[in-house]
Amino acid sequence: MTDASINASTQSQSKAYEDEASFGDYFALLKPRVMSLVVFTAFVGLVAAPVSVHPVIGFCAILFIAIGGGASGALNMWWDADIDRVMKRTKGRPIPSGKVQEGEALSLGLALSGLSVIMLALATNVFAGLFLAFTIFFYVVIYSMWLKRSTPQNIVIGGAAGAFPPVIGWIAATGSMAVEPWLMFALVFMWTPPHFWALALFMRSDYDDAGVPMLTVTHGRRATRVHILVYTALLALLAVGAAFSDIGGPIYLVVAVVLNAMFLHGAWKISRRNEDDSEADNFKVERSFFKLSLLYLFLHFGAILAEAVLKPYGLGGWS
Repeated sequence: MTDASINASTQSQSKAYEDEASFGDYFALLKPRVMSLVVFTAFVGLVAAPVSVHPVIGFCAILFIAIGGGASGALNMWWDADIDRVMKRTKGRPIPSGKVQEGEALSLGLALSGLSVIMLALATNVFAGLFLAFTIFFYVVIYSMWLKRSTPQNIVIGGAAGAFPPVIGWIAATGSMAVEPWLMFALVFMWTPPHFWALALFMRSDYDDAGVPMLTVTHGRRATRVHILVYTALLALLAVGAAFSDIGGPIYLVVAVVLNAMFLHGAWKISRRNEDDSEADNFKVERSFFKLSLLYLFLHFGAILAEAVLKPYGLGGWS
């Protein structure tokens, strides 16, 4: 064998090794950033429930809810592999980059879905397991397979999938429904459209290229800006109003008033901008609003958590 052939063989083996999937690539299939939101809101739902939960059971509940969220992410990446290859924001994901095969993502997603649902049902109650199963189905089938590519209302209706975790956490603790977890659901549900529409404003070319009927594509950026303002106003009313429910209190009220004033101001600024202004500063206001939206949800749920933790000591809530 010549030196050239040896070098070629070595380079080929080295390339194959580089392309081989690592643990990190499989973990990336689970959408860890989204999973972190699932974990946090589910945890808040669990802690805010009016019953005490054994720490081991609580840990298991959050773990299996997180695994279910990760399973949804893997199945979403399997289904959306074709458009992920087109969009700049997603082409580096494990499947488009060639690190993980589509069949592997499908197998992993199905296996983790079954595991999470069964184990959550065993660790807490059957109702929680069934609700987690419904959430996975909603995200993968209703949102990913149907709504995402068929209607500009995709993120509005599909946002319910990301809003279910606090309800699952509550059910895992209590085994029943109540008004309070649905207030937390509504908070995430109403937050989702302005959050994603702000992203779509400065990432519109991605959705254009992929043929995804995001509102910016079907109705234009002007209409999207108006929609962001309207949904933000409705979200503010809901968020501040929740302060006077059983999950609210003075801490939550202060957080809600301050954050929603900031969020409304950001949405107003977005609604007043034209495309020339946005292009000139590379969508500075829209990007700032998007970053604020991440902090917005975290601090609202953090305030709900603080009220729940302090309540047994007579410091949380209104009583």
